[in-house]
Amino acid sequence: MPSSSRRPPSSVPKDPILRSEVWIAIGAFIAMCVVVLLKTPQLLEPDDYAYRASIVALSQGHVLLTNPQYIALLAQLSAHGGGGIVQWAHLANGNWISQKNPGYPFFAVGFQWFHVLRWTPLFYGGFACCGLFYGAHRWLGRWGGTYAVVLYCVSGAALNFAWRATMPTFTDASLIAGAAGLLLGVLIAKDDAVPRRLILGLIAFLALEGAVLIRYTDVTVLLVAVIAVIALRRACVLSRATVLTWMAVVVWLGAAGIELNHLLYGGTTTTGYPSGLITFGTSAILPNLERMPRELVESMPMLILAFASVVWIVVRLIQSRRVDPRFPPRLRARQDAVVALALGVGWFSVWALYATYTWTVGQTLGTVIPIHVVRFYVPALGLIALLAAWFVKQLPRWTASAVLVVLAGAGVWSFQLPANHVIVRSHTSPLVYIGPSNASALGRGRDQYSLHALSTKSGPRQ
Repeated sequence: MPSSSRRPPSSVPKDPILRSEVWIAIGAFIAMCVVVLLKTPQLLEPDDYAYRASIVALSQGHVLLTNPQYIALLAQLSAHGGGGIVQWAHLANGNWISQKNPGYPFFAVGFQWFHVLRWTPLFYGGFACCGLFYGAHRWLGRWGGTYAVVLYCVSGAALNFAWRATMPTFTDASLIAGAAGLLLGVLIAKDDAVPRRLILGLIAFLALEGAVLIRYTDVTVLLVAVIAVIALRRACVLSRATVLTWMAVVVWLGAAGIELNHLLYGGTTTTGYPSGLITFGTSAILPNLERMPRELVESMPMLILAFASVVWIVVRLIQSRRVDPRFPPRLRARQDAVVALALGVGWFSVWALYATYTWTVGQTLGTVIPIHVVRFYVPALGLIALLAAWFVKQLPRWTASAVLVVLAGAGVWSFQLPANHVIVRSHTSPLVYIGPSNASALGRGRDQYSLHALSTKSGPRQ
């Protein structure tokens, strides 16, 4: 991929346009934080309770709980209508652990210690915005980074899951988004210093490994990133030492994650879920294709722009074949096609996997909030934002601004949907879970998720 034009470093802070781009991107992120924090948090489904228990347990120094520790935590989280513990597994060795992937509590526990758990997804959202701005600015030039950040922040999916701090959805999506932006910038900016590219790429792969630890299925995006780096090494003028360093980190952290899973669950592929509960199959593809598109468009309308970008980029590439290969538009068309291919494959790897997820088929037949089922598709949010930013960049400035305003309105509208729905069942429990009618049971503290101060004198629910 050809490198983008570079301005002298001394001119960057004096550039009023670049300053405007940065401040608008920062403003979009701050606006997202304000919108999210102004809404009272709720625990909407069993997963919220499972992760909450894991975070509180880890904040007390425990990953696995003995039976007495589990009973004590259950009493603590059941006090004052707190809802107790849901979706935990009793292992053969007598210990208790959440059925969920073990990674997210490690990313959230620091915020729990300081009683600001609600800032967890927003903190990682900040990382996503930095990575997206860097990558899109390198790729698209003026305003490209701003468009990518705004698109990411105003999405209904982003708002909904940034609001739910006891769910890992926005955190792993943000790690992927930030990593995608950093890698994109590193691959395009081949005239940057080697140490800079090495460090930024290393941060990107560390973030992708973190996303995998939070949600194992994110390994599909990690594999796409590895393949892209190896395939583009020479075209992007990456030194062999740089690539080998990145791959060594990927292998080492991957092995560490497998060993952690073995220590916690007793096997490299063992989880806390009962055998056969989590299944993927081709029989789910058609039902998911029939029911999911509407929910996805409602929560992530920018995906329409991302699809349009892919089509437009392909058309431009075909048209550019008639001109001299050394002509700048031809080079630009080829670069856009390579970037779109990498981003598109990463996006497809997530959505194709969950198109075969059998559990979502049953959930879309019942009374559930749409965003509840959409969460499995959210890890691709940053990749979609980058592709959608390409489309917005092709529009006149006033048209681009209007599009972003409309998408922001759609995102805020989508953000209001959870307040009108209650999830009535899960795949492991028939209980009715908290909704707006009993949200007050969570209490009204400065951080309603910081439950370490609740009384532990009441016994566990029978």
